[in-house]
Amino acid sequence: MSLPGVLLVNTGSPDSPEVADVRRYLNQFLMDGRVLDLPWPLRRLIVSAFILPTRPKRSAHAYASIWWPEGSPQVVLGRRLAAALRRQLPYPVALAMRYGNPSVAAGVRELLEQGISGLLLVPLFPHYAMSTTESVVEETKATLRQQRPGLPLQVLPPFYADPRYIAALAASARPYLAEGYDHLLFSFHGVPERHLRKTDPTGRHCLRAADCCALPSPAHALCYRHQVLRTATLVAEALGVPAERYSVAFQSRLGRDRWLQPATTEELQRLAAAGVRRLLVMSPAFVADCLETLEEIGIGGRETFLEAGGDAFTLVPALNDRPEWVSALASLVCEASRGLESR
Repeated sequence: MSLPGVLLVNTGSPDSPEVADVRRYLNQFLMDGRVLDLPWPLRRLIVSAFILPTRPKRSAHAYASIWWPEGSPQVVLGRRLAAALRRQLPYPVALAMRYGNPSVAAGVRELLEQGISGLLLVPLFPHYAMSTTESVVEETKATLRQQRPGLPLQVLPPFYADPRYIAALAASARPYLAEGYDHLLFSFHGVPERHLRKTDPTGRHCLRAADCCALPSPAHALCYRHQVLRTATLVAEALGVPAERYSVAFQSRLGRDRWLQPATTEELQRLAAAGVRRLLVMSPAFVADCLETLEEIGIGGRETFLEAGGDAFTLVPALNDRPEWVSALASLVCEASRGLESR
């Protein structure tokens, strides 16, 4: 009897830190209409005329500073995660990246060659966002229409509040808290505020009130801000961190539109000015270490905090292929795959 296949998908990485590869990657990433959600002609103009002429060189330098001998950290860690899951699951498992390689098309092809009866898509994003989860789902659907129309598809839903994910995060941070800290900062990837309004199924909840994320609403199922705040609260509770000793900020802003606030850089400066000397930072939106954790936070964020007056900056590694995370994800996959097995 054939089994469903499991496709793990993360954001992706250039093939190398060389400028040409970084330019190719950025072009694919930024031309995604769910990332830079502007009409195609305007998006093409902005990317070609204002971003690609200069940004690839700067980004290449950043990638070079965190590149591993085996390749891109995110891709290497993704392969390790896939290998670990294969040892725990009875299903074929493949890894893909939304941008760059291995592509979604390659991942789907790899699973189809193993005779799968259906596909369980696992977006490696704990929180729903138009630019991540939605983009991956639509790309996978388009790929299936080309390679195997009619193949049953199921998508693992966001797991931002799942006790297994929360427990894995808490376990990853607990040894660092034991060494002593003044404050714990949760730095999540930012998104433009307009993305929240676009994905609000009610059309009248997100960002309409200061406490919208605390007010019950069907919008929360697709609200990135609500979901990341919930993750931070649950992890802090699991770790026994009181409310006054942790905060939430948003990194990786692109462009001049209003993004979720506060910005991580500004929060790092504020905390140092407020007397925080030993800072612990987690980035729960990233299940694998990548440019945004290793360089943007681990290097740039550290410099910002120390220059602002802080004394010690510790970045908790992402879940990567920690045993607790592998077991948690394997359990989530087994639950989600039951619908495919019963078909």
